Amino acid sequence: MGLISELLGLGKSVGQVAEVFVPNKTKAQTQAHLRALGAQSQFAAEFQIQRNGYFDRFVDALNRLPRPVMALGTVGLFSYAMIDPAGFATRMQGLDYVPDPLWWLLGAIVSFYFGAREMHHFRQKKVMPDVTPAQIQMGLLNEQTLLDGNAALEDWRRTQ
Repeated sequence: MGLISELLGLGKSVGQVAEVFVPNKTKAQTQAHLRALGAQSQFAAEFQIQRNGYFDRFVDALNRLPRPVMALGTVGLFSYAMIDPAGFATRMQGLDYVPDPLWWLLGAIVSFYFGAREMHHFRQKKVMPDVTPAQIQMGLLNEQTLLDGNAALEDWRRTQ
């Protein structure tokens, strides 16, 4: 069957059709490996710049605070409700007096903060080109190859 499929060109065609229905595990693992390498190189690049100033360290610390503070604050509220239910109920009644527009403002601020952060990370994603495991093992890839773009898109551009 190998010779017949080679002569008729069915081997590659069947493989390409099969990949439409079942993803190629080798390519998927290769892409995952390349994403991990890219993340490691990005992480390493962040620490290339030495920021020794007090202000830089202070701003970096502030940038890391919102999520932990929100998570620990929520756990703290549950703990407070368990320790002092009457005091907790009193404080929650006080929150009932906060006007609705102020709650909307708080929700908008939190949404925009996390939405902008997510959008920033979404826009920073790079599409990895198709790479064979042999290229990785032989070291034929450099960082520029990983950042060049989408091979399928480049093929499409050549045909247009």
